[in-house]
Amino acid sequence: MNAPWSSGMSGNRDPFAAYICDDTALDILRPVVIEMGWQPEKCNKGGLRNAVQSLSVSASPNILMVDLSESGDPLNDINALAEVCEPGTVVVAIGQVNDVRLYRDLLASGIHDYLLKPLSAGQLRDCLNQAQAVFAAPKHSDPDAVKRHISTAVVGTRGGVGASMLTTSLAWLFSDDHKMPTALLDLDVHFGTGALALDLEPGRGLTDAIDNPSRIDGLFIERAMIRANDNLAILSAEAPINSPLMTDGSAFLQLEEEFRQAFEMTVIDLPRNMLINFPHLLADVNVVVLATEMTLASARDTIRLLSWLKSNAAHAQPIIVANKVQTGAIEISKADFEASIERSIDFTIPLDAKAAANAAKLGQVFADANRNAKSSQVIRQLAERIIGASDEEVTDGTSAKKGSLLGNFDFKSLLKKKESAKEKATAG
Repeated sequence: MNAPWSSGMSGNRDPFAAYICDDTALDILRPVVIEMGWQPEKCNKGGLRNAVQSLSVSASPNILMVDLSESGDPLNDINALAEVCEPGTVVVAIGQVNDVRLYRDLLASGIHDYLLKPLSAGQLRDCLNQAQAVFAAPKHSDPDAVKRHISTAVVGTRGGVGASMLTTSLAWLFSDDHKMPTALLDLDVHFGTGALALDLEPGRGLTDAIDNPSRIDGLFIERAMIRANDNLAILSAEAPINSPLMTDGSAFLQLEEEFRQAFEMTVIDLPRNMLINFPHLLADVNVVVLATEMTLASARDTIRLLSWLKSNAAHAQPIIVANKVQTGAIEISKADFEASIERSIDFTIPLDAKAAANAAKLGQVFADANRNAKSSQVIRQLAERIIGASDEEVTDGTSAKKGSLLGNFDFKSLLKKKESAKEKATAG
């Protein structure tokens, strides 16, 4: 329906159709429809269920009005309507229930407006004019233009290193500070904390996608994703822990494809086991943030993951982030850690337990709840580095990077130099 990231399509669809339960409302609606220059015959008797049945076998109109008066579960029925509506349809609902929560839930589901009965001609006229303006507004999409999109996967080298904190903070910064339409995909299907960190209910969108990959399209994205703010939508789950994950990963690939069409940024909370089971998830990822800690186990797994990325996702730019660093209480020094992984740590985030507790109490992501904290400033720098990845342009096989020092490193050359230096030392 008419979510803000919907592309919208008109084609040969009717400009308007309505499905109304009672004759009184129909008698008020039809003269207004005639004023708008539409066909009064498109004002049908019957409510939302009739609309679902009719639209399942015919194209949906540009503007659709549905009556919820006979619906026992309006939100669930609206979801059924969303499955048969084409992307871009502007939906106006009418009903008898005067409930602010229902009104808000309907708007969040993608409805343009909700009108209370009894209807008035002036009310209908204003609403339909607004709906027409929304449908006719430029969608800011040029199919011939190259659309910028950055996909970032955040992977924790060990459990508890703060990968989910980084994921939610980065997604929030992209959407709030940089005003970029952002999708957050939490692939820890059973124990994900993406929605929890944003103080949201995860919904069933992700589990529905896994169960029915063929249903994933632009309309599904509009219906299934939960909005955290005007520019951020999240797809997360709290699947029952007695239900193992049964998927070949095709749903995740389809989701990533739809995100590229609908958003400027995608941030994926990618657990290590998902990386191993579904390596194709990184096929179109631009940046991989490896969240680590200064321990022997994390150093070992950072080496293994860097090697894996080099073999399976050489196109992705790796960024090493040492998180929860406590001066004087680290297991391995920074110099020893960097020597073991044979590259530099890009960002170091100091441990700030009070800030983490504050974010949890406020129900906000870490970077939003602690804007002035040193840790948050480092995360902001990380966000800017990732955005800088979009400045890379490939022309005739050559690339130039702006705002990213990482592109200046030639790891093969560095390794060769190190090996040469070792050989000379041995010979000496």
